[in-house]
Amino acid sequence: MDLIIDIGNTRAKVFAFEGDRIVEGMTTGHTLAGVEEFSKRTGCQRGIYSTTAHIPDEGKRVLASLGFEMMQLTGQTPVPVNIMYHTTETLGADRIAGIVGARSLQPEGDLLVVDTGTCITIDILDHANHYLGGNISPGLEMRLKAMNKWTAALPLIGRDGECPELGYDTDTALRSGVVWGMKYEIEGYIRAFQKKYPGLSVFLTGGDVKKLDISPKITNFAGAKIGFSSEKAKQDLAFRSDYTIFADDFLVPRGLNQILNYNK
Repeated sequence: MDLIIDIGNTRAKVFAFEGDRIVEGMTTGHTLAGVEEFSKRTGCQRGIYSTTAHIPDEGKRVLASLGFEMMQLTGQTPVPVNIMYHTTETLGADRIAGIVGARSLQPEGDLLVVDTGTCITIDILDHANHYLGGNISPGLEMRLKAMNKWTAALPLIGRDGECPELGYDTDTALRSGVVWGMKYEIEGYIRAFQKKYPGLSVFLTGGDVKKLDISPKITNFAGAKIGFSSEKAKQDLAFRSDYTIFADDFLVPRGLNQILNYNK
């Protein structure tokens, strides 16, 4: 059994893998409370972790107490794709893992990976397994907080609530501006890259996928093809007939597991 830990900006997601299959999972904080017990109970014997946040000393002690060495994914770790990024030392480990996870689910063709976490990341892996790079922009919470911090009068509002296409008061104008802006931003990338890469497969992951409603019908099942609720919805989004979207909440841990196996 393999221990996979994806440490993000707000929490850590922990999984036990048997081969390519997720057996069990849990979430915890950056101190990694409960990870040692989880590892022993599931019988993990090796592992890998990635982090986009500072790990406190307590978390480091947990990693050192597991009874086996935990590999850390960095920009210099050997991976089963060719990284063309110029500054691998600053390339986010979660972006690498997401790309590798997408390739494990779709072995052929060009891939676009969209991760809607603290930031939105857009990454491209071509059919020859070259990771070409990508873009980073603020995520939902960051945009809401920025409008409050950098203006004199706009309030800080919560992410949950009504989100009409056109706001009818300040709260809905702010929330809708952020959510619909992110939706159109991502759909714009999808349209641009589907023209450049015919047959492109798009993978959506991250906590805000459902809220953005990129497609009229999204499932949580890994690798499930997303359909359209109506012909009008399909025409509205102007998707090509050879265009496929996949949704997977576990793209990064799947990629970490693949990288662990690649380095064993």
